[in-house]
Amino acid sequence: MAYMNQEKKKELAPLIKSICKKHEIKATIGVRNYSTLVLNIKSGSIDFDADRVNEYWYHEHFAKNEKALAFLSEVIPAMNVGNFDKSDIMTDYFHVGWYIDVKLGRYDKPYVLTES
Repeated sequence: MAYMNQEKKKELAPLIKSICKKHEIKATIGVRNYSTLVLNIKSGSIDFDADRVNEYWYHEHFAKNEKALAFLSEVIPAMNVGNFDKSDIMTDYFHVGWYIDVKLGRYDKPYVLTES
């Protein structure tokens, strides 16, 4: 059963924040429903040209956007440090350490593209 809490988030936060700083991204890290680690990207110098990030297919979706791909290729593995996936889709059995979610802006505050 997926489980994420504030203690695990605090362990992962320094690495995630350093990656965000390196790529000039302002973001917050949160926990949703004790199962999901959430990265809320508020602003940055990367033009994602999307309103959402699919954490499983980001390589394909951002293949032509080198800056976005470089950032996501660092931050998504950092969000999964210590995670595991023992799921078996053939038997409809899903067992992961925790889920991750990368959001670009919020419904009331969209992502802000800044000049670097």
